[in-house]
Parts: sequence; structure tokens; C-alpha cells
Amino acid sequence: MDKLVITTRASALALWQAYFVRDEIKKHYPNLEVELLEITSKGDKILDRPLALIGGKGHFTKELEDEMLGGNAHLAVHSLKDVPSYIPDGLELVAITKRADQSDIFLSHKFKSLDELPQGAVVGTTSLRRRMQLLSVRPDLKVKDLRGNVNTRLRKLSEGEYDAIILAYIGLARLDLIKDVPFSQKLPLELMIPPMGQASLGIEIVSNNPKLREIAMVLNDENSFLFAKLERDFVSKIGAGCSAPVAVNATMENDEVTIRSMIGFSDGTNIMKDSLSAKVETCQDLGNSLADKMIANGALELLKESEKVSFKECMPQRI
Repeated sequence: MDKLVITTRASALALWQAYFVRDEIKKHYPNLEVELLEITSKGDKILDRPLALIGGKGHFTKELEDEMLGGNAHLAVHSLKDVPSYIPDGLELVAITKRADQSDIFLSHKFKSLDELPQGAVVGTTSLRRRMQLLSVRPDLKVKDLRGNVNTRLRKLSEGEYDAIILAYIGLARLDLIKDVPFSQKLPLELMIPPMGQASLGIEIVSNNPKLREIAMVLNDENSFLFAKLERDFVSKIGAGCSAPVAVNATMENDEVTIRSMIGFSDGTNIMKDSLSAKVETCQDLGNSLADKMIANGALELLKESEKVSFKECMPQRI
């Protein structure tokens, strides 16, 4: 294999991720020609409404997968949290990069922290997961939809459209943008449980190509792959779509793996939390087991009702 084509979204953060992957591959294969194929995804084009209202899955991945299936690219770099649990035939999610800081971050031009926000303050986020967890501790806040790339979101904050916004820490850190906001606060994972796969990159390749698999595997981190498997198993088993808030996170301390999840209504009510732990050598089915446990306690019914009320104010036709 003399040339590798990596397909990526065209946003600044996606390109940072793709160049990072390219450079890591070049360290191991210095004679390999690596080319980037930039694509604008459906999720990057539709900015006038929450993605949860659009329907379907893979808003940030489908066009990249189409390029691979069409023979125009060998490998795609995704933010793992954007990758649906279903992978199309002919493609494989083979490697997960080392998980970075998974925290969400509070940003504001007016207030130093989440606790300092006054009653009725406007907070921007499109994530149903963030909305659920934020309103569960601060039901007095007004949560307003926030779309666009990172720079667009920061511009809307600076223009006073929001009193504060909440984003993933790692994206801002990679683009060195936190310094441009007067006040920031990294939120503890106990307050804001991450989504499946946050802060890892997913490396997807065309199937049945041993050399391509060998190249992709230089990017894989064993523990991050394990955590991603458990989280993705949970999401797949519980059947969580993009119109229901779900937080799930697997961690390891010493040799014990713990997976935690939180589901509920996007208005912060009807919260269900649970967790399971196991030794690392026996943890392979922990995601499925946690899903089964929560399903037995009514998770499917809760998620169904949650989907009816998510973004209710944006879609009166569904009331």
C-alpha cells in the first residue's frame, strides 16, 4: 500500500483530529503517502434546528462512510461520540485513540461559574444529555439550543445571545480557544457524565484489507477500546436514539472497571441512574449487563416517554 486516503469532516476541530491521525501514522509508516479528503457532513449543513429533530442517525459520519464505500477513501477519522452503534456492511470500526479529558466545560463572559449563574440565566447547549443533567441540578435555568461549529458557538456567546454555554473541554483545548473566554469552569464528571465515546477518536476502515487494518491499529489504545466497547454495548442494547438524553461512561481504577449511566427527561426530571463494576478480566459484558439491569427497572418506558418531551417547545406538532 503506497497511498492512504483519510476522509474527514471539514470543520477546524475535525481537521485537527485528522492531521493528528495522519502524523501518528507517518511516524510508523514514513514512506506512506497520506492524503486528506475533506467532506461537509449533513450535521454540519443543518444548523437551524436540533439534530434530534432531523431524524436518522450518523449525521456526522454518513458522508464519510459513503466516500469509503464508494472507493474514494480508505479510512475515516470520527469523534467517537458521533459514531452510531451500527456500522455499515463493508466497514469496520477497528481502533480507538487514547481517551483524553472527557470533561464538559462551562464558558461565560459574565459569570465565573455555574453556581454564580442567576435564576433564569440562559445557557446554550444542543446536547439533550447536558440539558438533562444541567436542569436536574439547576431547574431554574433556561436552556437554549446552540448549533454551529466551535467558533460560531463562541461568537454567539460573546455577542450576548447566551449568559453561558457548555461544550466539550477537549475540543476547545485542542484548538486553544479557552483563553479567549473570560470565565471558564471544567465540570466534574460526577456533575456531567459524558456521552458514549467522548474525548476519543474512532478510526473506521474499509473491511477485508489486512494492511489497512495493520496501519489503523497503530492508533489503538487498549483501555480506551475497552471503555468504548462497554459504552457502545450499553447504548446499542438500550436502543437510545438521538432524541433521548443518555449519559454513559466506563472508567477503571486499579483493576476494577465501572460503568455508570444516567437517563431521564431533557427537562431534568424522571432521572434514572445506575452503575455496575467488575474486575477487568471479567468485564467484557458489563455494558450489556447494565442495560439489562436498567431495562428491568423501566428504562425503555422512560426513554420512550422522554423522546416525546425532548425539544417539546420546538415541535408542537408532536405534542
